[in-house]
Amino acid sequence: MYEEQTLKNNIAVITGGASGIGKSLCYRYGRAGYKICIGDIEEPALAKTVDELAKEEISAYSYTLDVSSSSSMENFTQSVLEDVGTPGIVCLNAGVGAGGPIDTTEIKDWEWILAVNLWGVIFGVINFLPILKEANEGHIVFTSSIAGHLSYPGMGPYNASKHAVLTIAETLYFELEQINSNVGVSALCPGLVRTGILESDRNRQEKYRVPALQQDELGEDRKELIQEIYANSLSPDVVADLVFDAVEAKKFYIFTDNAHHDHMRIRHQRIESGNNPSLDGDLIDHITAGVNEREN
Repeated sequence: MYEEQTLKNNIAVITGGASGIGKSLCYRYGRAGYKICIGDIEEPALAKTVDELAKEEISAYSYTLDVSSSSSMENFTQSVLEDVGTPGIVCLNAGVGAGGPIDTTEIKDWEWILAVNLWGVIFGVINFLPILKEANEGHIVFTSSIAGHLSYPGMGPYNASKHAVLTIAETLYFELEQINSNVGVSALCPGLVRTGILESDRNRQEKYRVPALQQDELGEDRKELIQEIYANSLSPDVVADLVFDAVEAKKFYIFTDNAHHDHMRIRHQRIESGNNPSLDGDLIDHITAGVNEREN
């Protein structure tokens, strides 16, 4: 049995809520009694998600949202306030990914990933934070990544965006703490989760498209291996449960597994000692390690 919500403003705003972790968050908060406000750029998936939630008698409101657009986020925020009310939970979750070496990554890939993953978060904070601060209640969940703590090769733009999201979340946590605000902050740092991020390009805005997507250096066999591993990775429903519990406990860091913690410790030790960075193995090795960690 799911717990009843404890916030006065039982409204949850979830960006990127039509798929993956975002969709699972919609279900988790909906089952806890929240009204769900979903913002997503993928309109067919958005409509389908609202219909599915309705079958469980979850009250959901859908909004077409391009998080990379300041005006789109402003309109989304205003619509939520007018249609539903002041949110108690804001999950800034929308995100995209693309891979490849830094020197062969297209400028438009950089622009796209940073526009969605970073500016989408910035626009979300700018619009929703004042509302929560005025209510002196609520919680913001930033979806960062294990890539916000480590710098795996072949993921330059994604790593940069998720490091930035994490430091924004940490900075906001300290700022709210300094003024004794009741608004909470959490940073979700998932490892491998079964989402559609490998197919992020389906939602790429026209202005960020390139004539032909560049092939990275993994090769087709390696790509197929990554896809297979993703298909058997952690369920986003499990992640949604972790987020819900962490928010209830006012916990800041939310990790989905411990597979990368040793590498995080090594990184911090090398920073403290002034030694050069070191990474034992490549991305595939670490992805596989994450899966094995959960299976054992």
